[in-house]
Amino acid sequence: MELLPEMFADGHEALVGEKSPTEPALESGIFLLDKPVGPSSFRMVQLVRRALSIKKVGHAGTLDPFASGLLIICAGRPATRLISQFMDGHKRYEAVLKLGLETTTQDLEGEVIAQKEVRAFAQEELEQSLAGFVGAQLQTPPQYSALKHLGKPLYHYARRGIIIEKAARPITIFKLQLLEAGADTLRLMVDCSKGTYIRTLAADIGRTLGCGAHLVALRRLQSGPFSVAEAVDGGMLQEPSLARQALLARVLTVAEVLALLPRQE
Repeated sequence: MELLPEMFADGHEALVGEKSPTEPALESGIFLLDKPVGPSSFRMVQLVRRALSIKKVGHAGTLDPFASGLLIICAGRPATRLISQFMDGHKRYEAVLKLGLETTTQDLEGEVIAQKEVRAFAQEELEQSLAGFVGAQLQTPPQYSALKHLGKPLYHYARRGIIIEKAARPITIFKLQLLEAGADTLRLMVDCSKGTYIRTLAADIGRTLGCGAHLVALRRLQSGPFSVAEAVDGGMLQEPSLARQALLARVLTVAEVLALLPRQE
């Protein structure tokens, strides 16, 4: 397979796997990726665009660089039109909380702003506390988020010390299961509605326990009818000679996906 150079917006050169002359061009498709820890969601979009030579590519729901798991990528206009429907699906996450520390971003990428001693919690006490977060509720979006204010994301203002208060939004936690409790960590399974910020949930749980907490690991396991178990290993996209083959071997058509999504009235 011949490799062609391509320039990204940041100026670096990448090698793109050229499709066979007899291979039909892909007009559109949906791809389930297992994003590794490290790259941003936008970087994964770049890699798919590079591998498929399709300009119109987008993702359905951002994962932070420190997070991993299911990232739905849509390529081609017929597929990108479905992004809002993918965003509407219920989500499942595995999350790890660090107790005793609060940070500016409510996750491990922020600066520590409070530190408290973590006492020993009984299993029943932890489960009772978590049960209080299950159900419909209002959640205040974090300052470091991509929500827009006057056309700019909130994190743009937060990084400059400007606090923009956003109204609390309705979310639903369908299930909140304690998987493991360490001396100062909690590993949880979270089933939730769209728009739920797991790092805000982590911070709220820490406040309820009286010691504070922040999110240190996050993995998205499911979004709507799609599971990370069906996803392509996102690490393979770093290899130009493997990326295109790996994607095309697991491509979902628009028709296939529409059959799985709830019918739009």
